[in-house]
Amino acid sequence: MSQVANQLNQVLDKTERLIELCAALQEENDLMRLENQSLTVALNASKNKSVELEEKLRVLKMAKSFSETNEKSLDIKQKINDFVQEIDKCIVLLKK
Repeated sequence: MSQVANQLNQVLDKTERLIELCAALQEENDLMRLENQSLTVALNASKNKSVELEEKLRVLKMAKSFSETNEKSLDIKQKINDFVQEIDKCIVLLKK
């Protein structure tokens, strides 16, 4: 009978250790789920920020291309005005 009681005590001890281990693993699992959620939120925020910055970059590139086009347009207009002034001077000289 003593041997059966001994085995029963061993089973109870092992069961108690398993229950403690299960509780510890459950706690670790809960912590990992919280960490996973916070990392998911951070990842989504980073993705949103990335999309926002890519959109700003696209807008800046477009604005820069319009700016360069506008500067080229102003240069062309100035050259045309210079040519017109030269032509006017030539016409005045021809009339004399």
